[in-house]
Amino acid sequence: MRKIFLIILIVISVVLGSCSKKSSGGNLYVPTSVDVTSTATLAELTEGRALYVNNCGNCHNLYSPDDYTASGWRSALSAMIPRTGMNSSQATLVTKYVTRGI
Repeated sequence: MRKIFLIILIVISVVLGSCSKKSSGGNLYVPTSVDVTSTATLAELTEGRALYVNNCGNCHNLYSPDDYTASGWRSALSAMIPRTGMNSSQATLVTKYVTRGI
């Protein structure tokens, strides 16, 4: 009985600890009119940033958009977006933000 309790306690600790690294997004760029591209409006970039901070930052530290290439971001996001529950429109906005509208 004691072993079962210990195992349950370990599992709970792992589950709770897996989402303990949160980031406020303070090191991330805040989109301005200079960041607008032919494929990303200022509103889209701003909303993408908010979605990135509020969804991706729930479970781990956030990476700067400059940490990866556009193709690197697309690859990483294809694996991570399904874990967030975001819909395809929201995923597109996050992608626009982290790839700087490329």
